[in-house]
Amino acid sequence: MTLTELRKYNGKQGQPAYVAVSNVIYDVTDSSYWAQGNHLDAHHAGADLTEELKKAPHVRSVIERFPVVGRLEQIEHEPTKKLSWVSIAVMAAVLLLLIVTFI
Repeated sequence: MTLTELRKYNGKQGQPAYVAVSNVIYDVTDSSYWAQGNHLDAHHAGADLTEELKKAPHVRSVIERFPVVGRLEQIEHEPTKKLSWVSIAVMAAVLLLLIVTFI
C-alpha cells in the first residue's frame, strides 16, 4: 500500500483505522485509544507514525500487538537528470550572446 492509499484508512466515516510503523501497516480500528482514528489528540490514523513512535511514552511492542494488514511501499522518486557539460556550455554561450547583444 502506498502512503496515498494509507491516508484513506483514517478511521472516519466507517473507514478502518490503519497506521504504518517502519513500513508495516497495523489495524488499530478496535482500540479504544484510536476512536475515530484519533489517538489522544496527538496522532491520526492513515499516516506513517514511524518518527512519532520514537518519541512515544510507550514501547514499540504496544503497536506490534495490533493485527498487521500490509506493508507500506516506499515509492522511490525518479532521479533528476544531470545536465551534461555540453548542455551547460550551450546555455552559457546563449546567455553570453544575449548579454553582448543587449549591451
